[in-house]
Amino acid sequence: MKRFLRVLGIVAALFVVGFFVLRVPDTDPDAMWAKYGGSPSQKLDFPDGRTYHIRDEGPRDAPVIVLLHGSNADLHTWQKWTEALDNHYRVIRYDQRGHGLTGAVPDDRYDIDAFVEDVDQVADALELEHFTLVGNSMGGGIAMAYAQAHPERLDALVLVDAGGAPIERKGGGNIIFNLAGKPVIGDLLSQFLPRSLVEKSYSQSVSNQTVVTDAAVDRYWELGRYPGNRAATRQRFGTPRRSFAAEQVAAMQVPTLVMWGEEDALISFDAAKWYMANLPNATLVAYPGIGHIPMEETADRSAADLEAWLQKILARGTSNIGV
Repeated sequence: MKRFLRVLGIVAALFVVGFFVLRVPDTDPDAMWAKYGGSPSQKLDFPDGRTYHIRDEGPRDAPVIVLLHGSNADLHTWQKWTEALDNHYRVIRYDQRGHGLTGAVPDDRYDIDAFVEDVDQVADALELEHFTLVGNSMGGGIAMAYAQAHPERLDALVLVDAGGAPIERKGGGNIIFNLAGKPVIGDLLSQFLPRSLVEKSYSQSVSNQTVVTDAAVDRYWELGRYPGNRAATRQRFGTPRRSFAAEQVAAMQVPTLVMWGEEDALISFDAAKWYMANLPNATLVAYPGIGHIPMEETADRSAADLEAWLQKILARGTSNIGV
């Protein structure tokens, strides 16, 4: 018995040593701000102690577009769209709570209601009366929830491979997302997060592999380890997810553009079909050969599609103020 306990103690000690040896440390906040938070980045401070990383570009008097990134991403995923749009639009993007240079938040809330409240608070802080709201993946689900809660504030809604549809994925997916929600495994994964796993996860999310550059993988890996982000991710994946009901979506009158990569392995094209079957005022643009992140994988075409559709919507004067 003593020998067994001695062996068990040695194994436990080796595990502890291995944990601290193999654990990938957090990145340094100052270094990350220097690398990813240069001009035109700003810090948007809130009274409760939150500080959000934000970029606000384009003419102040132009129509406003607010961009919401997806899970484990950051505002840089919209870089090519911003470059294509900021001559004619005021383009606002920010790192959402638990992501990028925003990091963890004091209230430790990572449910969809908290993300929706953030959209309103960011808009209030920037004195936006109304705007077009765009969301990809997780950000698309947040955008849809915001449109249901505050339709009067939106000119238009854009869902880019958005979450929230009651469609279950069959196989495939993203290795980090598949493992992150599993008890124990997800906790360990977040601590031993190797760059190679981040690269594989990113590669599985897209069909156009040219976007999987060393710089992009470094950004996902480094900002994923920004202090507080790993704990926030574990908490977010541990929060029960809500899908929208058909009647909720059918009641939403905001003009909506549904943009979807037909080869999306994370949120299948069936979800786009579900949104189109239930949204009363929607237009679909599908991208053959494109995966989960069209704004990166086919940036010029998708930005042009958005601008062409949005020009028609704004020209009709279909702002939903007062709805």
